[in-house]
Amino acid sequence: MKTVEHDVVVLGGGPGGYVAAIRAAQLGLNAACIDDNPKFGGTCLRVGCIPSKALLESSHIYHDTKSGLANHGVVVGNVQLDLPAMMKRKDQVVHTLTGGIDLLFKKNKITPYRGQGRLNDATSVVVQVGDEAILLKAKHIILATGSRPATMRGVEEDGNLIGNSTAALAYPTVPETLTVIGGGYIGLELGSVWNRLGSKVVVLEAMDRMLPGMDQELSQLAFRIFSRQGIEFRLNSWVESARVENGKCVVRCKGTEPIICDRVLLAAGRVPNSQGIGLETVGIATDKRGFLSVDPNYQTSVPGIYALGDLIGGAMLAHKAMEEAVVCMERIMGIHAHFNYDCIPAIVYTHPEIATVGKTEEQLKEAGIEFKKGVGAYGANGRARTLGDIEGRVKILADAKTDRVLGVHIIGARAGDLIAEAAIAIEFGASSEDIARSCHAHPTLAETMHEAALAVDNRAIHSA
Repeated sequence: MKTVEHDVVVLGGGPGGYVAAIRAAQLGLNAACIDDNPKFGGTCLRVGCIPSKALLESSHIYHDTKSGLANHGVVVGNVQLDLPAMMKRKDQVVHTLTGGIDLLFKKNKITPYRGQGRLNDATSVVVQVGDEAILLKAKHIILATGSRPATMRGVEEDGNLIGNSTAALAYPTVPETLTVIGGGYIGLELGSVWNRLGSKVVVLEAMDRMLPGMDQELSQLAFRIFSRQGIEFRLNSWVESARVENGKCVVRCKGTEPIICDRVLLAAGRVPNSQGIGLETVGIATDKRGFLSVDPNYQTSVPGIYALGDLIGGAMLAHKAMEEAVVCMERIMGIHAHFNYDCIPAIVYTHPEIATVGKTEEQLKEAGIEFKKGVGAYGANGRARTLGDIEGRVKILADAKTDRVLGVHIIGARAGDLIAEAAIAIEFGASSEDIARSCHAHPTLAETMHEAALAVDNRAIHSA
């Protein structure tokens, strides 16, 4: 077996993995990155964040062209859907970005290994590249293998009519009826795509509300908005089984009549990819859900082996993994690095978008923290009016005594961009007064943030 030595070997080429390799190289280390897919980028770039956003944008343009342009004085003829062309565009976006990682690896002199990697001992990894096994020795090993869609007992996935989010990114035709199991962000985003393209979408959620864990006020508002868009929600629905019978999908929920549909999307969360990477070889244990435990420096129970991203739980988001990758590598090199887990933004890329950072009202009440609330309405915003996107609001939660911003929750057009200001405010310990005293350009959607900050102190200017 050929042996190759590196300073750092990263197992996993997703957002956490490729960023860790790049930061290691920037810090002067000889870095290698292993992934068993033909392209680096992980779930996010290949079959997650990027392709889903491409379809969300294309489907929104299609839907808006059919029904939303007349108010702007734009009259169009018979609008038709070219689904293969839409899918081709999505694939091209993915191809461009994954190819970009190859260029970054080349620029930073990172050695890529396309193959199955597995821990050999505390200082080496065996990677199977085709028919060749290569032993990679390194002082530091980073585990960043990410996660995969969760399965559900009773749901018989066939990879075709009943499948996960990966399958839903590539349906060859628009299903007449689609049942989505799971009312989280994945289910809502992909449900929105196919709803816009013509499917009758039913979302089944076991909890008493969609988007469990998100600010309840925003969740309730989103429920009303998406219901008006034509998505049917069935809350408190406990799915007992889903299988293909006579060419149709049959979904059975406890206490209700079976649902007959063309396709089923299982969007019941994600689980860590902690199996098959040799953890047992070096004595690293997982919890019952498969997550790894790490210390504040992301080191596992075995010195020299680190883990980050979805593999260690918490918010299973690409940007969280990226930040952890940077902090992990910098701490390995003795650099003081910081990551504030209280201000990780989360975004649902529906229309309107939903974005949140910091604590929710429910979390603050449960913790016994007194707070003040300010709301800025999209309907009172000039830019929202010119866009024709007046549905939504910005909510700022600030400590009742110190005025420090504790949480910001947005539903509305381009909420995913607006949330950046809120994340920075929380990171720097800003008060609502700081935001209120900062001049915001007019007319912009960012003024809704300004208005909400003013409203915390009951001095909103443009709200009725």
